[in-house]
Amino acid sequence: MSSYGGVIISDQWLQSQFTQVELRSLISKFNSVKNENGKVMAGDLPPLMVKLKAFRDMYSEEDIRGTLSGLGSNFSNEIDFESFLKAYLNLQGQTTAKLGGSKNSSSFLKATTTTLLHTISESERASYVAHINSYLGDDPFLKQYLPLDPATNDLFNLAKDGVLLCKLINVAVPGTIDERAINTKRVLNPWERNENHTLCLNSAKAIGCTVVNIGTQDLIEGRPHLVLGLISQIIKIQLLADLNLKKTPQLVELVEDSNDVEELLSLPPEKVLLKWMNFHLQKAGYKKPVSNFSSDVKDGEAYAYLLNVLAPEHCNPATLDAKPNERAKLVLDHAERMNCKRYLSPKDILEGSSNLNLAFVAQIFHERNGLTTDSKKISFAEMMTDDVQTSREERCFRLWINSLGIATYVNNVFEDVRNGWILLEVLDKVSPGSVNWKQASKPPIKMPFRKVENCNQVVKIGKQLKFSLVNVAGNDIVQGNKKLILAFLWQLMRFNILQLLRNLRSHSQGKEMTDADILNWANNKVKSTGRTSRMESFKDKSLSNGIFLLELLSAVEPRVVNWNLVTKGESAEEKKLNATYIVSVARKLGCSIFLLPEDIMEVNQKMLLTLTASIMFWSLQQAVDDTERSLSPVDASPATSINGEDESSSSLGGEISNLSIDDTASDTTVTSQFENEGSTASTPSTPLGDGIRVEEKGCIAVQ
Repeated sequence: MSSYGGVIISDQWLQSQFTQVELRSLISKFNSVKNENGKVMAGDLPPLMVKLKAFRDMYSEEDIRGTLSGLGSNFSNEIDFESFLKAYLNLQGQTTAKLGGSKNSSSFLKATTTTLLHTISESERASYVAHINSYLGDDPFLKQYLPLDPATNDLFNLAKDGVLLCKLINVAVPGTIDERAINTKRVLNPWERNENHTLCLNSAKAIGCTVVNIGTQDLIEGRPHLVLGLISQIIKIQLLADLNLKKTPQLVELVEDSNDVEELLSLPPEKVLLKWMNFHLQKAGYKKPVSNFSSDVKDGEAYAYLLNVLAPEHCNPATLDAKPNERAKLVLDHAERMNCKRYLSPKDILEGSSNLNLAFVAQIFHERNGLTTDSKKISFAEMMTDDVQTSREERCFRLWINSLGIATYVNNVFEDVRNGWILLEVLDKVSPGSVNWKQASKPPIKMPFRKVENCNQVVKIGKQLKFSLVNVAGNDIVQGNKKLILAFLWQLMRFNILQLLRNLRSHSQGKEMTDADILNWANNKVKSTGRTSRMESFKDKSLSNGIFLLELLSAVEPRVVNWNLVTKGESAEEKKLNATYIVSVARKLGCSIFLLPEDIMEVNQKMLLTLTASIMFWSLQQAVDDTERSLSPVDASPATSINGEDESSSSLGGEISNLSIDDTASDTTVTSQFENEGSTASTPSTPLGDGIRVEEKGCIAVQ
């Protein structure tokens, strides 16, 4: 298997302006307009660029031609790829200026990385390094490298092997990664390093991180802005983990009556944190509401009031009368006496660093939330929690939807889908062109009937896709019927899985894909290795010990399973060990999945179908990629469309779509299309052979 090291640009500055995902997409687009002599002329660029989603609605072909002329382009001359990239950046810069800057989502999890300006906040780096030193300083493997020095590039250098990021994910959400699956050696070979980053990115998605525009090669290179962006998300997930009624039922004190509890459930964690902060500020007599973690806290007054009401025994009467810079120091001294780690400096308060201020307030909440211990209110909050199975399915669909890269970030499936807009976005992603956007209403929606109209269109499209929706109406979704919402989302996810698998095999077989096809493929794959185990169905109770699934993973890539770590799966404890290992090995292989070990142990039919389909998708994809490399060694790398063309191809979790050829491979060359620009998440797809495949697109992004 030949190795692939990414798209390399001779101009290092130019290389730094793009991720590997973007470069691979752009080079594919560039190569697509080569003439019969293998050349691209400057005159070919205007019709190419006007089709790119970044410029489609902003410029006409003549506008782009005029811009290129202003740069001194002679349209009869040949142009190379680097010149194309420079023209792209110039036009993108004009677009940004024309729009007056990008409008970022309020949710930190939705923040994506710009390709124009990659500034590194030294304060953030220092805070994240301090966090890592604190939480991972005693790790058996990492302690030989810690503590890190924030004044150097130690953080980025250590992140290049992937171990640090995997361990940090486990700190944020314990048990996400089975550490037996992490390659931990002092010196890793290229594919072991690539496996770690594949495991890291797929696991990051599984805890709710947005990894649009981040690929394995970016992490292997230790690109500072991408590494810090990912670490920032992981740390924030850790710090905000308790900001929900399930973990902290005392939060019910923030609402006046039971009618407001649903609103509290639907809020993203940072909004809950703001609500908590304002709750205490109001009690303290602070008159100005805090609506952000930047400008509203820059003078330090809100912090002084908050800390005084939470820990009056440590308060300094001089704090409120001090000047802003002195007040900031006194606030941090007060916080230090509360055992709060310093995520920020006085300068960060004065400058309104939103990330660090959010982390600081979250740490205060964690140390002392000041909420009631009223047993009646807590009991009420506990009654609001869902049963285990419903909660798991909600988690699965929430993470899956967010991995698709749609414009809206989902915090709570049952609340967020009720206006129909998110479901329309998902439908448009998995079945492009199915939504009539002229008949859709975008949030905020004040008129209730507009929500019903959106949901009626959702049901209508579902019926067109042959979903089972007997006696289901749009109003059922508006009313938040959990059973119907889960049933609809499962059919939507399953549709996407089968669609992707059908596309992979369409040229060679041209038939619809069914659950039975996935079952037969898995059994035949295991049988081909000489093993005798098989599964009768996705409800087969023998699957609970995990042995068949491990044999399947080993069948598609023998090196990925360490059989010395596998138990017989006879006791509950042994089954748990195997199930945990299966999830991490599948992600390490390249499958972007969201199921929990309990889903394997309890033989959850839906989740086992999606896991098996993910493994199948990855395996078939390798045959496609091997064929491409053998037929076109120069341009065989999968193209990642950062501009959303060819929207007839669907995506699942931002994964590959519109591919062909089955596991045995054929002589058909195909091009993978990935959507981006806030509409797809990019993940890596590891080759697990004798070379590295960067920017891997894993198996299907389903739970």
